[in-house]
Amino acid sequence: MRRLIGVIGLCLLTLTVLGQSTSKYQVATITEVKPHQNSGSGASDVVSYDVSAKVGDTIYVVLYTLPPGEIAPTYFAGRNLLVLVGKNTITYNDILGRSFDVPIESQRPAKPSQKPE
Repeated sequence: MRRLIGVIGLCLLTLTVLGQSTSKYQVATITEVKPHQNSGSGASDVVSYDVSAKVGDTIYVVLYTLPPGEIAPTYFAGRNLLVLVGKNTITYNDILGRSFDVPIESQRPAKPSQKPE
């Protein structure tokens, strides 16, 4: 009897684990970094960049705001990192494992690479 209850409990536990949605991190390649053009007329101390990242067959442009004391991402083009693409944001982790969300400004299909013949 105990064995039967244990088997049923294990089956129920397995079903609950399989029913949970899992986050799928993907490799992104930073393709371009440009200073963000502010549309406001006031001067601001906040430095932002438009960062283009290729994830699969899509290129996303996100607005990256430079945290105080961090190095500008000017030379990050070509760098790979793991990201989680959401509906309106992309989530990434820094070197210390802290999670950050950046808003997606736009997205477009990546051009297929030309194969030399």
